Amino acid sequence: MEPVVDRLEKQYKGKVEFRRYDVEKDAEGSKLMQQFKAQYVPTFVFINSDGTTVAMKVGEQSESQMKKQLDALE
Repeated sequence: MEPVVDRLEKQYKGKVEFRRYDVEKDAEGSKLMQQFKAQYVPTFVFINSDGTTVAMKVGEQSESQMKKQLDALE
């Protein structure tokens, strides 16, 4: 997944903010896992600029699936 996310992060630079957390080492990541009731890694949370959660995807995602979610963000 990391190569896909790396490519998308470059492609959407200035349009979408990407945040990555190591939930085993990062307290903020653990807190977010609890907040979103996420149980598996990877979990992708797509949030609009107004703070509204648009989608949450669990597990490996194809690049086209990720692009679809990113393009839907406002």
